[in-house]
Amino acid sequence: MAGVSAYARHDREVRVGVAGPREFVERVMLSGLPGPGGIGYVPPSEAELGIARRLVMAPYLSEHEAAERVARLADSVNAWLFASRVPLDYARRSGVLSCPATCIQLGGTPLYAALLRARQDGLDPEHASFDGLSRAELDAGLGDLGMPSDGAHLREETATTTAIASFHERLWRLGQTSAAFTCLDQVAGRLSDAGVPVVPLRPTDQSIRSALQVATLLASHQLLAESQLAVAIVDVPALRHTSRRPAPRHATQELQLTVHRFLVREAQRIEGTVSQLGDHAFLILATRNSLAAAGDPPFVAAARSALGVTLDVGVGTGRSEHEAEAQARLSLGQATHGRPGAGLGGHSGRSRVATAELPGMADFARQLQDGRSGQAAGPAPDSLSRIRALETLSRLAQKLTADAAPVVDAELTGQLLSVTPRTARRQLRALVDEGLALPLPPARRQHPGRPRLAYRLVVEKLERRAAQ
Repeated sequence: MAGVSAYARHDREVRVGVAGPREFVERVMLSGLPGPGGIGYVPPSEAELGIARRLVMAPYLSEHEAAERVARLADSVNAWLFASRVPLDYARRSGVLSCPATCIQLGGTPLYAALLRARQDGLDPEHASFDGLSRAELDAGLGDLGMPSDGAHLREETATTTAIASFHERLWRLGQTSAAFTCLDQVAGRLSDAGVPVVPLRPTDQSIRSALQVATLLASHQLLAESQLAVAIVDVPALRHTSRRPAPRHATQELQLTVHRFLVREAQRIEGTVSQLGDHAFLILATRNSLAAAGDPPFVAAARSALGVTLDVGVGTGRSEHEAEAQARLSLGQATHGRPGAGLGGHSGRSRVATAELPGMADFARQLQDGRSGQAAGPAPDSLSRIRALETLSRLAQKLTADAAPVVDAELTGQLLSVTPRTARRQLRALVDEGLALPLPPARRQHPGRPRLAYRLVVEKLERRAAQ
């Protein structure tokens, strides 16, 4: 049975799991009848978001079964609504919650209704024991009715039904309480069998309406987060060219085509698109949820088993493709320097692989890696070219502001060092050859022409040299 607002436009459906005793679950499911007269009426302010809500039943006999019910339906809901904070705590402690969750708030109107019933039955709420509430909720409820809370006993910690029942029964037998207020049916049954006066804490229609609205909005937010635009920039270091020992052209083209086909195949599985950024980089456009299904970092593990080549991956999300791509470039720059980036789960990464499973790909990768073998090593530390490169790096680092990212291009380098753009490009290539700068993937251009190349300065090597 689905609780769908009469105002909802049905352009986005969220699923809310309802976990609790069968009587409670059935009551919530019946509240899903559409129309202003039903408990499940969705206010226009919520319906304006275009939300259609579907309720998924998860009844249990004991609160200890809550975690098992949640785990079984984990892939079927966008948010959870629990009968009280007790089963919610059980589910959280078991680690089975993979989406937002809330519970019926038993403070406020449910507590007021229980206190009123106790007074009508001749019980003294001022000297009673409670569970399922926080101390703030209990103090506020008693205080609103002009009752002191000094004599009220509260079990805030989540425990087994046996432990909670023993808490209430012990206080009653010691004469410190006149009744037990509980939100747990099993506890209420045990106390009744022991002769302890019991006042059930039950959700009111208003508390159910409020909790359903909160759970629906949580589910909608989760759905929007999973559908958020995400961009992955995949860089293939083996395809980079260096002036020292260029790789064979046929090997470069073969590997480029192979990686492109691989990424197209993987992107189709997650309903994403692939575009080429340059000779050694690709851009993949997808959603946050689908891209997360491609691994962490995306595509790295699949490339390891299928191609046996190195992939550097940066992932970004945002409100627009431009914002997501900018975040992905920043993440990729951090990944290529060996630091964790800011991808989907706070990670971007690099995977180094030495073996290949595709026939012939090991030879191509080996040729390309051999062509790059001199890039990281460079000449001897005391060579003249390295000294000059370190001097250039030091001057650039001093010119950049303290809070600026260590990323430059030929135009900015020329301005900082007062040299021509041609000289600046030559100095930047020298920094790359010495391992003192890392070329970043070229930004996509809206107009024809050579894209501007940016470089990430490895200023950390200046700090290590100073420490030596």
